[in-house]
Parts: sequence; C-alpha cells; structure tokens
Amino acid sequence: MKRPVHAAVAALATITILAGIAVAQSSGTLRSLRGGEVDETVPVDDVHRQMEGRVVRNYRQQPPLVPHSIDQYQMDLRTNQCLSCHDWTNAGDRGAPTLSMTHYLDRAGNQLDTVAGTRWFCNQCHVPQANAPALVDNIFQPSNSN
Repeated sequence: MKRPVHAAVAALATITILAGIAVAQSSGTLRSLRGGEVDETVPVDDVHRQMEGRVVRNYRQQPPLVPHSIDQYQMDLRTNQCLSCHDWTNAGDRGAPTLSMTHYLDRAGNQLDTVAGTRWFCNQCHVPQANAPALVDNIFQPSNSN
C-alpha cells in the first residue's frame, strides 16, 4: 500500500519540477538585481564617510545621533566602550556630553550610580550618521515646521 503512494508522490514531484523549469526558461533573459548583464562590470557608489559634529534633532525626545565612528567600539554584556567617555564619572574630563539621567533609572524608577541594564546597548537607540543617500524616500517633517 505504501508503494503506490510513494510512486504517486514521486510522479507529482517530477511533474512539478519539470513545469517549474519550463516556466523559468520561458520567462525571458536572465537579469541581475543590480540592473546589468551578469558578466558586466557595474560601477559602485563612492564610500560614504561618517559625518562629524552634532546633528540637529528632528523631534522632541529623539535620541541624539552619534557624531563619530563607533566601528571599533566594544559593546557586550561586560563592556560598553561608550561609557569610557559619556558616563557621568568621565564626561567632564573627556569633554563629552554626559548621558541623560534617564539612563541611570531602573525599571521601577529608582536612581542608580551606574547605567541601567535597559540602557546598556547604546546603539539600540543612538546610531552613527553617514553622508549617504537615503535608501527609501522620506517625507518626514519635523514637528516644529508646521
């Protein structure tokens, strides 16, 4: 009883594969996702560099954007290299902006001496900026431009 079922499934799979191949061959020429022929060399965009300096915020409560490269920064469960400059104990000596006091509150709103675990991974909210074209159109207008 199992052999007829296996034979029927194998026959159906073979027919489906052959039909898929026929459709693929009749669909036209092969095109690459980058728009050129497969063997054509397509020029790439320039390398976009990190923007230096502070970037204006577009809305109230927007996390500040990172105005410097963080490529080599270590950020894991034990180490957060951002804090070497931005923690309240170091910021004055380093000339860096101090973290907001909200970063030192636990979930219950209790004041802590160290950065709360919920704020440990800075790049969840704070992102570096590059002078690169937008990947998608953006029609966002800042709230004060009405």
